[in-house]
Amino acid sequence: MSLTLYNDLTRKKEPFVPLTPGRVTFYSCGPTVYDFFHIGNARPFIVFDVLRRYLEHLGYEVTFVQNFTDIDDKMIQRAHSEGIEVSDLAARFIGEYYKDADALGIRRADVAPLATEHMPEIIGTIERIIERGHAYVSEGDVYFDVRSWPGYGRLCKQGLDELEVGARVEVGERKRDPLDFALWKAQKPGEPAWDSPWGKGRPGWHIECSAMSSKYLGTTIDIHSGGVDLTFPHHENEIAQSEAASGEPFVRFWLHNGFLLIDKEKMSKSLGNFMTARAARQKYPPLAIRLFMLGAHYRSPINFAPEGLEQAERGVTRLRNCRADLAFARRTRMGGEPGAGSFPADFLAELKRLDDDFHAAMDDDFNTAAAVGVLFEVVKAINSGLKEHPSLPAAFFDAAEAELAKIDGILGVIGPEELPKEEESAGEEALGDAEVERLIEERCAARKAKDFARSDEIRAMLAERGVVLEDTPQGTRWKREI
Repeated sequence: MSLTLYNDLTRKKEPFVPLTPGRVTFYSCGPTVYDFFHIGNARPFIVFDVLRRYLEHLGYEVTFVQNFTDIDDKMIQRAHSEGIEVSDLAARFIGEYYKDADALGIRRADVAPLATEHMPEIIGTIERIIERGHAYVSEGDVYFDVRSWPGYGRLCKQGLDELEVGARVEVGERKRDPLDFALWKAQKPGEPAWDSPWGKGRPGWHIECSAMSSKYLGTTIDIHSGGVDLTFPHHENEIAQSEAASGEPFVRFWLHNGFLLIDKEKMSKSLGNFMTARAARQKYPPLAIRLFMLGAHYRSPINFAPEGLEQAERGVTRLRNCRADLAFARRTRMGGEPGAGSFPADFLAELKRLDDDFHAAMDDDFNTAAAVGVLFEVVKAINSGLKEHPSLPAAFFDAAEAELAKIDGILGVIGPEELPKEEESAGEEALGDAEVERLIEERCAARKAKDFARSDEIRAMLAERGVVLEDTPQGTRWKREI
């Protein structure tokens, strides 16, 4: 089975074949950096990070672009309220974005463009749209003429008459039709502005993504992703203006993730259930948040509730314990053949079957919920092998560790051996594996010498640093807490 993706443009699953063999161009909408990003934003960042990883696993050369919106009304309002420059506000929250994204295991984009650094490309795109007769200038503003574009509404599957219901002209807008949208906004007092053929001003939100994606990925890109709330108007407008500017198809596969609910209601500040990713990861381990997000199909809504997060936390603990158990057993129990029967051949066959199941789940519109289930089946098979066989060959450990590493390289829910602890002071950095082993050896020596005070001191010190010890007949084993 080859990879199929649900294309929102056609409303069906389609075999994924990139425009250029072996290469994938992938654009994903990034945050507006006026505040910490909220937990709803974390969902597309995480799920499309997994799709990117899976494409790379399949052997594609992926160019992944995720922008930062660093100029818009919210940016201006927040900067004015704090008495700072918009650029300073953007720099601060881009830094905060990376802290949260890195903690959640979201790999950094190949290109992370800022709108304010691409004014020539934005202005050039608008000029081409005007030249082709799909935009007009009105007292320093530039608007896209929606009724000049016959395909408008094909992504959201609504006609112009349906879209016109509820459309309106905001105070200060100079557009001809309520459906028209701004490509360029004339400068207002106190706002940042850039020179343009139409006077000083700044770009509209939608045109920023069109200009930046075309610069780095070309006029036609393979995949464009984002939250379902961006389908209209943002992505619909991107299609119209991009294709009006280039004359070429804009995106081949449109992917949107479902809403994230808080206690079964859509998250909103007015309901008081708004939560930033920063606040969420102060309550729950980042890996648990990531596993929770991947535990449902990306197109389905998901309810962000304590019981689900607590279950995910237990799941991460189980995954990390399995990896630690493997490492401990390799050191203490690797020996000759495990006894009569076809083991480890049966185990290897079971791993192969599970690996096939994992790929089948991911190939089916990257169904991470099913893929996570397969991962826990892998853990179950490994744990059974460890429990049933006192002595195991190297082939068992090699295969088990390789399969865990392969799947985690895609899902990213087990994480590194050492997890960062941001709350630790400069002198309390995470201990390396070698240092943990050295301290355990020192503790064992202290116990043999009946220096129980030193033994307890080492145990307590390791516990403070997130390392839990367990004394077994085979020796002392250790695990890191998530």
